Amino acid sequence: MVRLDRLVNVLGGYGVRLCSGPGTRSTQLRSVAMPDETDSRVSGDVLLAVGAASVTEAVRWAVSARATAVLVRAGAEAEREAAAAGDREGVAVLLVDPEVSWSQLAGIVYGLVLEGRETESGRGPTDLFALADSLADLVDGAVTIEDRLSRVLAYSRSQQAGDPARLETILARQVPDRLRELFQARGVFARLAAADEPVFVEPDPRHGLTGRMAVAVRAGRELLGSVWVTCGSPLTGARHRALADGARTVALHLLRSRASADLERQVESDLVIRLLEGSADAATVVSRLGLPQTTMRAIAVRAHATELHAALLLAFEQATTGFGWSRPGRSTLLGDTLYTVLPGEGSDAAREWVAGLRAALPSQVRIAAGIGAAAHAAELPASRQEADECLALHETVGPRVAPPTYDESWDDILLQRLRAAARTGRTPARGPVSALRGHDTAHATHYVATLRAWLEAQGDLGVAAERLGVHPNTVRNRLRRMSEITPLDLDDAGKRLAMIIMLAAEPL
Repeated sequence: MVRLDRLVNVLGGYGVRLCSGPGTRSTQLRSVAMPDETDSRVSGDVLLAVGAASVTEAVRWAVSARATAVLVRAGAEAEREAAAAGDREGVAVLLVDPEVSWSQLAGIVYGLVLEGRETESGRGPTDLFALADSLADLVDGAVTIEDRLSRVLAYSRSQQAGDPARLETILARQVPDRLRELFQARGVFARLAAADEPVFVEPDPRHGLTGRMAVAVRAGRELLGSVWVTCGSPLTGARHRALADGARTVALHLLRSRASADLERQVESDLVIRLLEGSADAATVVSRLGLPQTTMRAIAVRAHATELHAALLLAFEQATTGFGWSRPGRSTLLGDTLYTVLPGEGSDAAREWVAGLRAALPSQVRIAAGIGAAAHAAELPASRQEADECLALHETVGPRVAPPTYDESWDDILLQRLRAAARTGRTPARGPVSALRGHDTAHATHYVATLRAWLEAQGDLGVAAERLGVHPNTVRNRLRRMSEITPLDLDDAGKRLAMIIMLAAEPL
């Protein structure tokens, strides 16, 4: 099955517009139907209203077919009629641009709905979990299917042949580090990468490991993952052949699932890029992405590991795991940065999203992130720039600090800009601050620090003296001597502001 939100998300890339819908966009779709003059009992969850003379007629056909959604070819002028008819009958009406052919559209819809039955974990007749169950029956052992990063994709229902190591792996949704290190030391991963034949892993009671048969899941030369069977001794005969054949079937499922996911990721990425770069129809793009018409924030993320691009792709894959409205944000890759548009006014949800992404990635992957200010759809390019600057700030302070948000860190970003300008020589080379710094260097005085303290204390001698650890009279005497070296003009508000900026542009 496939959810209505996923169908809408993918079809949006082909100019299909959702004009009305049922109460929830998480409605599951299991079948597709088309009108048939020879069969008055046509029924299906999605109706392709081929030949409908109007939107109203298409909705009437959908009601007769007990359909949740109906696709009808019509121009923008029919949106009001579609919304009214769909809301009245409780049917999701999707308007198809007249230039899109029914044959092309039918291929996409049939592929999404019918392939969805095979790739989503709803325990249908051919999903990965059901396949793990069938394989477990054939090999008489508990089965786990993992991706190439040892993350659990599916597992058999029966736990009778399991062991503590398998239970820990399933609960954590990935192989624990200590087991990965054990398999690495025994050369298991190297043998899986090099050969198609199943490999036996000896038991290890210290790690709660009864023993395993493992086989690579491969598409051509590409390693997609692996299948693991809990067993005390190597599988032989029919059980050995069943495991090898099962790995090839798993490969087909993973390829289908990846192709389906990649299609949605491509549509989503293109739409998010339009928002971040500025789009005249930003509100329409937001609607096509399935996001609410509220304020949003741009989040910029960089992932770091031994292999930079691999880490970034892992982060993108994690950010786009799940389909349609099942995820709070929408993401894309631009250069070496992952961008996500996340609905919400406050910054807590954005920080939680970053924390969730970090927790889902392998321990060796480090991420830095920046969060732009809340913005409406048309303002997202500005939020993206703010997120970029917050990201640069986060990379300087280190990943242990919470990701900065523009609302809270705009002053640090301003100082960061000033310091960048100072490093390029774009600040005045001469003036009061430069003169005092030269005197400090030549005579070991502390005039620049004194000026900074006095300006930050807004002229309060007592506060400035406390910061410097000296007597107020010392500050007063220093200011008098400083004014003899260079004109300070401390009574001039403009001069004071210029000196504050000059001092702020330099590291403390």
